[in-house]
Amino acid sequence: MADTVEKVPTVESSSSSSVEASISTEKTEPTTEKKKWGDVEDDDDEEEAVSELNSLSIKEEEKRDSVLEEPEDSNIKAVTSGDTPYTSASRFEDLNLSPELMKGLYVEMKFEKPSKIQAISLPMIMTPPHKHLIAQAHNGSGKTTCFVLGMLSRVDPTLREPQALCICPTRELANQNMEVLQKMGKYTGITAELAVPESTRGASPAPRRAPVSAHVVIGTPGTLKKWMAFKKLGLNHLKILVFDEADHMLATDGFRDDSLKIMKDIGRVNPNFQVLLFSATFNETVKDFVARTVKDPNQLFVKREDLALDSVKQYKVVCPKEQNKIEVIKDQIMELGDIGQTIIFVKTKASAHKVHKALAEMGYDVTSVHGNLSESDRDKIVKEFKDCLTQVLIATDVIARGFDQQRVNLVVNYNLPTKYDTGEPDYEVYLHRVGRAGRFGRKGAVFNLLLDDGWDKEVMEKIEKYFEANVKEIKSWNSEEEYKSALKEAGLLGE
Repeated sequence: MADTVEKVPTVESSSSSSVEASISTEKTEPTTEKKKWGDVEDDDDEEEAVSELNSLSIKEEEKRDSVLEEPEDSNIKAVTSGDTPYTSASRFEDLNLSPELMKGLYVEMKFEKPSKIQAISLPMIMTPPHKHLIAQAHNGSGKTTCFVLGMLSRVDPTLREPQALCICPTRELANQNMEVLQKMGKYTGITAELAVPESTRGASPAPRRAPVSAHVVIGTPGTLKKWMAFKKLGLNHLKILVFDEADHMLATDGFRDDSLKIMKDIGRVNPNFQVLLFSATFNETVKDFVARTVKDPNQLFVKREDLALDSVKQYKVVCPKEQNKIEVIKDQIMELGDIGQTIIFVKTKASAHKVHKALAEMGYDVTSVHGNLSESDRDKIVKEFKDCLTQVLIATDVIARGFDQQRVNLVVNYNLPTKYDTGEPDYEVYLHRVGRAGRFGRKGAVFNLLLDDGWDKEVMEKIEKYFEANVKEIKSWNSEEEYKSALKEAGLLGE
């Protein structure tokens, strides 16, 4: 568990030690234009887009209303919907946390001060009347700390009832969030329970298990819904509901129905709970759904073109045939590069097996994880990788989202992510894959391996256009000099 979370890079706040924020109270005329939020908001439309929302502003010599952008070089923007003043937290001391939580942050997490997203979002989460928050930001920017600290700060340790609930799309992400919460809350006396499908024999089924008494519950939607159906998870004292990877939790092809049912069940007995939605991406469908479901939320977002991590270099390689992809991985990238840990994303188990066999024969410690493995096997494989017992993890998209491993500096897209029903690019998954390399600003590289059949190249072109990015091409798929140049540029060239 010690490797799960490392120190978040600190961020200097703007010129003053604390940026005071006030709210515009000027009334606006109703408008029939659809409200915009998040990464689709254009600069020219900002004034119009926030006309239905009061905007967070900065008290300077000349007070002006604008969306908050802090610090000045940050692409993170926040828009508030109420009349509550928020002050950016330049230090954790600004958040009025308990001494026990402060000790967890400094001693266990080894933090020094809030990251950019933490400085802006934590006051929005913790300040009464505890408004809902939709937060979109970079992978590796410290989002997990935001909602975990938000949950821990709201819990009354003397009340032995569930008070905070975090819903995740995968058991791997639920396990990871639980590790962070237990580490951060080590000195608080706050208890937590994991709600994921049982992987061990003899575990009590939902109807026979004891009611949950833990303060915080983190789990996957199916198990949580089952516990609630059998009256094992009390909702009367719930204060805060978190959706991690919220775009997937609320997408039509994700867990929307389960998520909606959980929200409605909570609302029936406790209408005043706070909802936090965190993700690196929100597509249009999810945005429209959230606008109808979560009333008057505060918003924190990054423009779409700014989502890709600048520290991660992206390359594309066109290969004449499938076997050449394996040759590129084992004879060029892995052989030449000074690689820490590597994740290779594949679409099928057959591809995973081929790559696994090739790298294992070269002597690499390789493991593979996919959705058809048992829960216990998946947990074991992921833990071994996190503990650095294996160097290469070959995976389907079961771990594309939220998987946090500090030593990963290389991601290989053996297959580009596409939607199963249409074959069109899955932009959100691509972004999440890229986010596995270069965590918290570290150097990293992503190699996209394309077949020279036309379709792969078209998918790659669409991805580049969507993110307004120019992914550099390795002109000759077997040119050692080109790979050396690319790896050197990415900071991964061995001496």
